[in-house]
Amino acid sequence: MCVVEVAAGIIHREGRYLIARRKSGVHLAGFWEFPGGKREAGESLAECLQRELFEELSVQVDVPIPYRIIRHEYPERTVELHFFRCAIEQGEAAPIDCEEIRWVLPEELARFEFPPADRVIIDALQRDAAEERVGR
Repeated sequence: MCVVEVAAGIIHREGRYLIARRKSGVHLAGFWEFPGGKREAGESLAECLQRELFEELSVQVDVPIPYRIIRHEYPERTVELHFFRCAIEQGEAAPIDCEEIRWVLPEELARFEFPPADRVIIDALQRDAAEERVGR
């Protein structure tokens, strides 16, 4: 089974993260996710993320900073998710190639249905937010 490499953006603004609902007719349709997509041949993961975020949300982001890599085996495919922290440099996010988008607080992430592979990231972001509050 081949491994699908995916770049996903953890876009942060004013204490909230941008999440997107996957459109119908695609793998894991209806689930919420951190926006991004599959890497194309000859593309770096950072280039992939910047292209995907422009295609899906009509935004340009700053240089993506690697956050975590998660490998997950679904029955039909294995995905290697490369999560990057980034911020919008230009444009206002709009749901171009997804059902809808929302800006949510870290503690609200658990209220949304994410694919199983994203659970580790949600837990890490919630831990990071809790540590930031304690550290202040």
